[in-house]
Amino acid sequence: MKKIIAVLILSAFSCSLLANISLPKIFGDNMVLQRDKPVRIWGWAAAGEKITVQFNQQKKNTKTDKAGKWEILLAPEAAGGPYQLIVQGKNELVIQNILVGEVWICSGQSNMEMPIAGWGKINNYEKEIATADYPMIRQFDVPNTVSTSLKDDVSAGEWKQCSPATAAEFSATAYFFAREVYNYLKVPVGLINTTWGGTQSEAWTSQQGFEQSERFKDIAAIMKSGSIEKLSKERNEAILANIKKAQGGLDNVNTNEWKNSNFDDSQWPLMKLPGVWEERGFPGLDGTAWFRKTITISEADADKAGVIELAKVDDADETYINGVKVGSTQQWDELRRYTIPAGVLKAGKNVIAVRVVDNQGGGGIYGDDITMRLTIGQTIISLAGDWKFRIESILNKDAGAMGPNDFPGILFNSMINPLLPYTIKGAIWYQGETNAGRAYEYRTAFPLMITDWRQHWKQGDFPFFFVQLSTFGSATANSNNGSNWAELREAQAMTLSLPNTGMAVTTDIGDPKDIHPKNKQDVGKRLAYIALHDVYGKQGECMGPVYQSMNKVGDRIDISFTHTGSGWLVKDKYEYIKGFEIAGADKKFHFAKALINGNKITVWCDEVPQPVAVRYNWADDASEGNLFNKEMLPAAPFRTDDWEGVTIRNRYIVNQ
Repeated sequence: MKKIIAVLILSAFSCSLLANISLPKIFGDNMVLQRDKPVRIWGWAAAGEKITVQFNQQKKNTKTDKAGKWEILLAPEAAGGPYQLIVQGKNELVIQNILVGEVWICSGQSNMEMPIAGWGKINNYEKEIATADYPMIRQFDVPNTVSTSLKDDVSAGEWKQCSPATAAEFSATAYFFAREVYNYLKVPVGLINTTWGGTQSEAWTSQQGFEQSERFKDIAAIMKSGSIEKLSKERNEAILANIKKAQGGLDNVNTNEWKNSNFDDSQWPLMKLPGVWEERGFPGLDGTAWFRKTITISEADADKAGVIELAKVDDADETYINGVKVGSTQQWDELRRYTIPAGVLKAGKNVIAVRVVDNQGGGGIYGDDITMRLTIGQTIISLAGDWKFRIESILNKDAGAMGPNDFPGILFNSMINPLLPYTIKGAIWYQGETNAGRAYEYRTAFPLMITDWRQHWKQGDFPFFFVQLSTFGSATANSNNGSNWAELREAQAMTLSLPNTGMAVTTDIGDPKDIHPKNKQDVGKRLAYIALHDVYGKQGECMGPVYQSMNKVGDRIDISFTHTGSGWLVKDKYEYIKGFEIAGADKKFHFAKALINGNKITVWCDEVPQPVAVRYNWADDASEGNLFNKEMLPAAPFRTDDWEGVTIRNRYIVNQ
């Protein structure tokens, strides 16, 4: 009898829980609602339950549908607060300290995610935190979550008022954007921070979005194939099948011998480097693998000290020459450059062995050909090309260990879809580093994602402003050697063809040695300049000079620009314009001279008497350019040609 009573009590309690009204987690104390637009309030309760919503002077009623869902559309409210939101049914929910103002989605990868303090520690972070007394600025931080199916709520989260006690956790870029907007408008600003470091744009795009694209419609078919559990099992099976095909399976041997020069690697398959192994026949592979390459050293260079460069290694490496360890690095985005001690290199054959450990995302040795070389005095030996390759072990991931790039759409499903009913003003976006190897494809992928978000949000072509990739990496990744990052910046600039978009140029405030530059103040400000001009009607220039057209005049080329503002400025210590290159029909670029010619820039080079193309700041490390307008905004990198780049054949591969 006691057991029966207990079951009845538990059943009654469960039914009571099911009947209770619940709201999405985005609704909570300290939240910000969008001003001057109808505001959607929604949630869940028992089927057929009457729901009453009260906010400010408004009171509205509705009933839940058969699935227990309900929704009410409040009339537009002017900026103000604080207010209460009261939702009544069989129970009552009260949300306090609500403001009405401007709500912005803040999304992308780590440079948007990067907090004021924490792992980021932006410039002057201690002072910025101490002075961050802006209770009218609030942030909701969406937890990192993946899902192969659409979610109707985020996993957790709460709104936080900006103060010295909370500011350290705010997205730095988003905070400085909000601060600039608030100081101009003097209305509340709400930031919904939905970011994940190292993520590709494809993770943020929905299945429906892919279905609308000829280039990506095959991706949509894969997305329909099932749950994370099913896909992760298929992923592991496919990886093992690829390994079996390439090398017969995994070795149960002592791999310590694989670093030695006398080890027999004659049966190992070949892989062309640089390039992540996902694009070389091993999509989805995470684990440990070895690369080996045999080179020949002359008698004259034997026994001398040297330097080996191995582009970048994702994630970590141990590098050996003739069995001697010459270096190791744990950072996935750091250029590898190790000193070879005297006596290690021998006359004749020498073996380079690199053990690579990849924990998630792309894996292998990647970057530009020019950054893979061995230097001994004046002798330079290119290391780009075929290497022997063998997988030591794989990291078998269960469904709970899936990363954000393991399948397309899994961040849209879990970190965007739950937010879609929420009324917003617009979005700011900082991403692209992880897509740089497929920069040409980003011309399609990025505008596809923006269009996809707009279609799902059903709020028209809302403002979408983004940060162009900053400066990072080697200046030798340039016009003549190829530059992934320059091509990605171009793809971003091309996305401005979509309505109501804007781009903040940041090549002058980056750091060639740090993929996470610490000057986030100017990044946020430049996004805000565009928003204040385009959305809020502030007068003045909001962008730096942008290439418009070219005109050949004899052996010179005149370049016309838009957004020159109140005039030209050649910034910093140089007395001449830097960053321009020019080429003839042979497509070989030479450093060019440039001068201000009225509202144009005239470019020429004595070595190129018949110029046909001009480029500006076309390199991974684009910090050389010093052309600005007098509003102190930098000219955007550009090229006048459409010659084939180095990323044109790289495609998105599921599970990479």
